[in-house]
Amino acid sequence: MQPSFFIPHGGGPCFFMEWDPPETWNGMRAFLEGLITGLPQRPRAVLVVTAHWEEPEITLSTKEDPGLYYDYYNFPPHTYRLEWPARGSPEIAARAAGLLREAGIAARLDDRRDYDHGVFIPMMLAMPEPEVPVIQMSIRADLDPAHHLAAGHALAPLRREGVVIIGSGMSYHNLRAFLGGGDTGPSEAFDAWLTAVVEGAPARREAALADWAAAPGARAAHPREEHLAPIWVAAGAASGEPAQRVYGEKVMGAAISAYRFGAAGTLQKSD
Repeated sequence: MQPSFFIPHGGGPCFFMEWDPPETWNGMRAFLEGLITGLPQRPRAVLVVTAHWEEPEITLSTKEDPGLYYDYYNFPPHTYRLEWPARGSPEIAARAAGLLREAGIAARLDDRRDYDHGVFIPMMLAMPEPEVPVIQMSIRADLDPAHHLAAGHALAPLRREGVVIIGSGMSYHNLRAFLGGGDTGPSEAFDAWLTAVVEGAPARREAALADWAAAPGARAAHPREEHLAPIWVAAGAASGEPAQRVYGEKVMGAAISAYRFGAAGTLQKSD
């Protein structure tokens, strides 16, 4: 049994360029570097739900040898030459789509989509030499929490089949405040609420996550919630199971966290 995760993927290709101060992304980098090595056992595959792929229906990539889709802008030239030779798995993508459809959730397969930076940036750190397939999955464009929680429920059997489910987004994603020197104070209130919900009673977790917009600092943390949406899939995939914050710190003034749902490994909290 593998866990599911909600992780931050940073800002663009942030881990592969210089920053001032230079340690800006070091804590997040260290967390991501330990993500796979901290699992209870080597996974059969990794399914990444990325905040950077929105479709009318949940969609899974069946491309066997995906390239990298550099979907970030105005970064140094070398960040558009990054390479990461992971392979996909049409078989597991089809299995995931089948589970969704069996649950009454529309799902499509796409044989053209390359890895976007919500996948390849964090996974380059987690698996520099990718030894298992990585399957990319979209979120649904309406960003409905109940739909994505239900999708997580449907995908839960994959965990018993050795597949790690990773929701890749950011627990705080207000770019105007984050990058423009604005007030990131509300990030602390939202982060505290999110952590209390995730680590609280599993029976109440999903209702609270579905009503996330009522949380303190919610819209200040997520003017639009596409970077939060992957947590709904990760939480749904471990419905009723304990969960834990496994990373947390302030980055550029904003409180940011990551969470593990279900199957405990060796990962430790950081603050």
